[in-house]
Amino acid sequence: VRTLNFRKANFQFFKELLNRTPWEMALIDKGAEQCWRIFKEAFHRAQELLIPKCKKSGKEGKRPAWLNQDLLAKLKGKIELHRQWKQGQVSWEEYRDVAWVCRDEVKKAKAQLKLNLARDAMKNKEGFYRYVNQKRKVKECVPYLMSNSGELVPTDKEKAEVLNLFASVFTGNLSPHSSQVDDPQDKNQGEKVPPTISEDKV
Repeated sequence: VRTLNFRKANFQFFKELLNRTPWEMALIDKGAEQCWRIFKEAFHRAQELLIPKCKKSGKEGKRPAWLNQDLLAKLKGKIELHRQWKQGQVSWEEYRDVAWVCRDEVKKAKAQLKLNLARDAMKNKEGFYRYVNQKRKVKECVPYLMSNSGELVPTDKEKAEVLNLFASVFTGNLSPHSSQVDDPQDKNQGEKVPPTISEDKV
């Protein structure tokens, strides 16, 4: 999928190109629908000329926030050095040293990013929560619940009311159940008998 790359667009020339169009002559005695169609065609022509397109990448193709240009160049160099080591062009020690340096740089970059987020959390709350949401793999949500009447409740307010019914399980006073256990020794017979529980007390 290809999309417009506004970072490389020439908006100054785009504006000048639209201003060169004699709009008063082009839109004279035209209805609203015709004026809109003429303007849209001119806008799209300028867009095709001055705004390039690029391949749209998914979420997995986005660069991490801690990965800057300098570190990216080092990681690419490590990959190239690994390829050369596989082909026998460089020694294992050379590749190992570069890999260790890249590993330490990545750890430092991640730690610095977390430090900056924690330090600026009060001023830049949007950046902090964006980082937290990126770490969450699964969005938490409460599924539909069933009320006492047997109907599914979709809204959060109704779900909260249904869940509040469980509060009585923890706050309600349970009625005490007592059980009567007979004396394990029969005084008349003087021998041990198994304990029995009365059914009406259970």
